[in-house]
Amino acid sequence: MKILVCISNVPDTTTKITFTDNNTQFNTNGVQFILNPYDEIALARAIELTDGGNGSVTVINVGEAATEPTIRKALAIGATDAVRINAKPHDAWFVANQIAAYVKQNPFDLILTGRESIDYNGSKVAAMLGELLDIPSVSIIKKLDVTGSEATVEREIEGGKEVLTIPLPIVAGTAEGVAEPKIPNMRGIMSARTKPLTVVEPVEVKINSEVISYETPAPRGKVTLVPADDAGKLVDLLHNEARVI
Repeated sequence: MKILVCISNVPDTTTKITFTDNNTQFNTNGVQFILNPYDEIALARAIELTDGGNGSVTVINVGEAATEPTIRKALAIGATDAVRINAKPHDAWFVANQIAAYVKQNPFDLILTGRESIDYNGSKVAAMLGELLDIPSVSIIKKLDVTGSEATVEREIEGGKEVLTIPLPIVAGTAEGVAEPKIPNMRGIMSARTKPLTVVEPVEVKINSEVISYETPAPRGKVTLVPADDAGKLVDLLHNEARVI
């Protein structure tokens, strides 16, 4: 079984976000970039499914040369090889088109993404990939198993769970619960240096979106602490100060 795992290079969650060029560009100075945590879940499950010589795991990233340390980490975790599409990831549409173009020339049985990237939280790439490749896609899955030429996925819906059995190939966006992220060991770190990393040039994609400006969330307002036994004061504040009742 050939599995493709789509990975993103994202700022660490503790990063202090700032912008430059009149708030039109993300300031990368001093920012620590990491492998997107949801993509780590997808990668961990792919490695489990191919454990014992049952297949190969390729990771693919749309990014410039600066993303290669993140790609090497994915190789250290256990991916067989890697592909970097040499382009700045403009938006989800651009990324999905680049990956789809590669897959059309290099088919896979299973394509995994994280449910979303932690920088934009769009949850778009998996669905777009399925549409561009004309294969089934299902997002925010909590469980994934493969038997023969079929995948069984489970996800949460209002009031219960949904279980689907889908013939391969499919695209699946993984969430928490599918697998536990793996920590690379020393052997994996050493072997990652020699694993194949192929760089391919991007295809031309029509740009459909443009960033006008970024802005940070408004500062938190003041907090008023009310003793647990003073319900009257709480009601008074909600009525006269917050004016919500």
